[in-house]
Amino acid sequence: MSKSVSNNALEQAFINARTFNSFSKTPVPDEILKQLYELMKWGPTSMNSQPGHFVFVKTDDAKQRLNSTLLPGNKEKSLAAPVTVIIASDTQFYNHLPEQFPAIPNAKEMFENNAEFSQATAERNSSMQGAYLIIASRMLGLDCGPMSGFDNNAVDAEFFPEGRYKSNFLINLGYGDKSGNYPRGPRLSFDQVTRII
Repeated sequence: MSKSVSNNALEQAFINARTFNSFSKTPVPDEILKQLYELMKWGPTSMNSQPGHFVFVKTDDAKQRLNSTLLPGNKEKSLAAPVTVIIASDTQFYNHLPEQFPAIPNAKEMFENNAEFSQATAERNSSMQGAYLIIASRMLGLDCGPMSGFDNNAVDAEFFPEGRYKSNFLINLGYGDKSGNYPRGPRLSFDQVTRII
């Protein structure tokens, strides 16, 4: 049986963590981004499908390209963030399944021949992988500002013109500046959203 992690870890990953709108100018080294991926990749996905595709937007040129696709309220904060991650889905994720999930030899064909099933699996599991990235980022001492508020078609045309990848959502990453935070909103209670049956 696994042991619970410390209260400090729970506070860092969940209880005290916030959605940040402002970040310090401290850069996020590429080595931290690699470490981040190496941690979050262990989060489970359906049939080990791993359909997530991640673009770490850091350079001024890339940030300007992304900025042109954002809604006005997201432009300034994304330009100021050290990194913005495009969380996308690989529409051809099933090509990896013979190596990634040999337990079911025909797994690739199950998805390759069923576009609706494949799309739903890619979207659901890349969303989970984006959530894993948020938690892993917090565990590594980074702060996050996940957001929608952008033109998916424009992002896809700009960053994925070959059509294989489809943007899902964005996450600003860096070392947060609390002065830009909104007051923390309440969360729904256990009784409001759960049943034990």
